[in-house]
Amino acid sequence: MTGFRVAYGGAQEYFGVTPDVTTMGKVIGGGLPVGAYGGRKDIMSLVAPAGPMYQAGTLSGNPLAMTAGLETLKRLREPGTYEMLEEKSKKLIEGLMERARAAGHAVCGGYAGGMFGFFFTEGPVNCFADAAGADGEKFGRWHQEMLKRGVYLAPSQYEAGFMSTAHSDEDIDKTLTIADEVFRMI
Repeated sequence: MTGFRVAYGGAQEYFGVTPDVTTMGKVIGGGLPVGAYGGRKDIMSLVAPAGPMYQAGTLSGNPLAMTAGLETLKRLREPGTYEMLEEKSKKLIEGLMERARAAGHAVCGGYAGGMFGFFFTEGPVNCFADAAGADGEKFGRWHQEMLKRGVYLAPSQYEAGFMSTAHSDEDIDKTLTIADEVFRMI
């Protein structure tokens, strides 16, 4: 999920981590069904034809997905893309936190590049146990009320939200206005 959403080099670049193996999903296919993996030479040398582990797939190297992926990657390399995604994510999540707290809710949240999320709990949320302690029922009520008003977000507090280059400041402002109303009613 973090491949290309938080940085051109994925979460590993954003957080300065060198993985043993990395995986990429639909983004490398411009949203079409495809996946890829890569890793250290000693690990990848185990994959055929160099090694004993065979891997193949119907959609491996699909020309349509690869073309769409290349075009997506070109767009993501445009100067300022990741800074813009992070600024939009920051505006949204900080706006949600401010409005939720003003309405009396305990919340915490965060963002990285074009990914964001929040929980109905004081926080911080650093692991699954922390997240499981958040008020999932309240999140569900909040989500349903946002849907009724035309705002489509991830339906679970355990899922990340994704900002895109297509989201405008007006979209974020509208979302925050609606969220303010919903936070005050739940």
